[in-house]
Amino acid sequence: MIFANGRIVRLLAALLGSMLLYACDSNNPTTTPPPPPPPPPPPAMASYDVTVSNLTNAQPLSPMAVIGHQSSYSVFAVGSPASQGLEELAEGGDNSTLLTDADADAAVIVTGTGAAPIAPAGGETVTIDLLDSERAGMYISVTTMLVNTNDAFTGVNSAAVEAMAVGDVLTFDTVAYDAGTEADTEMAIHIPGPAGGGEGFNANRDDEADRVSMHSGVVSQDDGLASSALTEQHRFDNPVGRVRIERTL
Repeated sequence: MIFANGRIVRLLAALLGSMLLYACDSNNPTTTPPPPPPPPPPPAMASYDVTVSNLTNAQPLSPMAVIGHQSSYSVFAVGSPASQGLEELAEGGDNSTLLTDADADAAVIVTGTGAAPIAPAGGETVTIDLLDSERAGMYISVTTMLVNTNDAFTGVNSAAVEAMAVGDVLTFDTVAYDAGTEADTEMAIHIPGPAGGGEGFNANRDDEADRVSMHSGVVSQDDGLASSALTEQHRFDNPVGRVRIERTL
């Protein structure tokens, strides 16, 4: 009688079909692919604000060059000849060769440049960013020209910054150096700043002393140098600048 009941037969057939389908599915289970791994975290970064303040009365400073480097690199050494890049900066206020050469040096980590000359009593900040892992053994050097001179420059040579924590500040009062690449004639044709309007760097001029030294200062026309384009207002005493380095990240 069970098999005579059509409804029961159909029910049994449906149940048997479901069991067969389940058996097939259990042999070929459907799997969901795992989610993609999360992207790696971005590398830790470090950042320094380098500020140059002009402490002179009438000596604009050229756009500064900022260089982060290892100990085997040096912008200059007192008693040694200036590099080509430093000569161009110290005579003409152009930091491009100095920074290009620095970027090509394996000991240099990062470079930065000021955007414009820094007027007396003015200042500018350049920010340099690098990987936190690159801070090990790092120094920062800063260089800029006193543009109403023949070849005077100032800055910081190799300030150690590896141990600085975020928020730490280093401050340096800087003195004037003579690049030794040009006689200090104070003549207008050799002074690129507003007091002279001259050509600045010229590779054909003789390197007068051919070594970096402390600058002896400006004589000026007011102290008897009739050919000088400078007056007593262009004289300077040390310090001529202030460099402030702050780790911000």
